[in-house]
Amino acid sequence: MFPTIYGIALKGLGDDSTLGAAGLVMAIVGGALMPPLQGSIIDLGTVAWLPAVNASFVLPFICFLVICIYGLRTNRRRIMG
Repeated sequence: MFPTIYGIALKGLGDDSTLGAAGLVMAIVGGALMPPLQGSIIDLGTVAWLPAVNASFVLPFICFLVICIYGLRTNRRRIMG
């Protein structure tokens, strides 16, 4: 299944296919590292005033925030020239 997803994701990128491939690999690495990190946060029991299960969702929130900022900056650069 992975070769199919990889091929479809890189289709039509042309010169940017190396950047697209790097993004796919980073997504895989993130998917492998983030669940154990989130589990480690949950194992703490409590974080500040929150139950650790609730606090652990700050980690994916930060990841999505970084992705959103990257997308906005890239889009802004593309629009501005």
